[in-house]
Amino acid sequence: MNAAVLTILSMIVLCLLRIPVAIALISAAMLGALHAGLSMNDAIGAFNDNLLVGAQVGLTYVMIGAFAVALSRSGLLELLADAISARLGSDEQSTRKGVKWTLFGLFIVASLMSQNLVPVHIAFIPILLPPLLVVLDRLRVDRRAVACILACSISASYLLLPTGFGAIFLNEILLANVNSVGADYGLTATADMAPKAMALPVLGLVAGLLVAVFISYRRPRDYVTSSTTAAARPASPARLKPLQLVITLGALAVALVFQLKFDSLLLGAMVGFLILGVSGIFRWQEQDDVFTDGLRMMAQIAVIITVASGFAGVLTATGEIEPLVAASAELIGGNMALGAAVMLVVGLFITIGFGDSFASVPILAPIYLPLALTLGFDPLAAMALLGASAALGDAGSPASTITLGATAGLNADGQHDHIRDSVIPTFLHCNIGMLVFAWIAAMVL
Repeated sequence: MNAAVLTILSMIVLCLLRIPVAIALISAAMLGALHAGLSMNDAIGAFNDNLLVGAQVGLTYVMIGAFAVALSRSGLLELLADAISARLGSDEQSTRKGVKWTLFGLFIVASLMSQNLVPVHIAFIPILLPPLLVVLDRLRVDRRAVACILACSISASYLLLPTGFGAIFLNEILLANVNSVGADYGLTATADMAPKAMALPVLGLVAGLLVAVFISYRRPRDYVTSSTTAAARPASPARLKPLQLVITLGALAVALVFQLKFDSLLLGAMVGFLILGVSGIFRWQEQDDVFTDGLRMMAQIAVIITVASGFAGVLTATGEIEPLVAASAELIGGNMALGAAVMLVVGLFITIGFGDSFASVPILAPIYLPLALTLGFDPLAAMALLGASAALGDAGSPASTITLGATAGLNADGQHDHIRDSVIPTFLHCNIGMLVFAWIAAMVL
């Protein structure tokens, strides 16, 4: 068996068996490396050599967690949660439905903005969601629906809108790789082609979101409200005075400015945390406690992101990703419909292992573009196949920042399982819809 296939399958099976994700990633990586003929020392070396990038990202999310807890102490989000709860004082069904759809709309807008207008990626989730869990529980909302809303909306935003993270994926990664690899085949793509190529695959994400909300998870689901309340709200929240409101909003603005100016979520979150600390939102002596609470909230995502980088390094070191793609090309022959389907499925498989669509494009481009052009696909269809193949699996991987972010927010009270309630629902609803619509895009563009 191909070592890359064995590695990813092992990781998926171990996760489904409820082995902790970090242990599943390490175990699968070692198994795949040994199967590929690497020694244990080489496998460990490849794993360790790739931890740095993941550790940097993990540290960033720890700081975001500290900033989120500091914001919760300000009472700003408590005001939002209390205002929404006040509307639930009536038992009228229409009022409850109105609040539910307002919240769903808020999550969609925040997700879209997080990739483009205010590019904070998943940082908004652990800030926005925990105070609203008690409201979601009173509405009996199935949190799996919220996970799908977040995952589909975040993915759709960076795959379609060419600003913020969307500009990085569409222009700096997808377009750049298409032009670099396609130059030898007479293929030249322009910036306006990337959003056009990804439009139909993104419609698949929209379809998946609608299925999740209106069919799969529309039934009420009950959670333990008392523990939600205790986890979502600090034991002694600060009383938000007008000056503190101004300071809190100012801290958010300054954090965003620093993040944009220096391209660093870490620096932005740290500055925001310091501003809230010196402003009296919480006592100066409580800074260690606030930071520790944030570390506790984001520890899982930080560790998994770090380990996932090592996993991706081992996956690359096996040297069997290219043979996997090449074998798929041989299987296709000259059948365009089969070719599109196989390329999308293989892309889905690889991206689940990497947990990052941005990293998958450079891996797939050297083989996918020549194969697509040889099969007779138009340049726009070839770009759609490459972009969708790399994006498939991002929202459904145990190591994806999207699913980890959703879990960090929805599991603030310990009632939302990462694999069963984030990974599996987002995999089914984000990826199946996108795969079908991407295949249609390849055939009609």
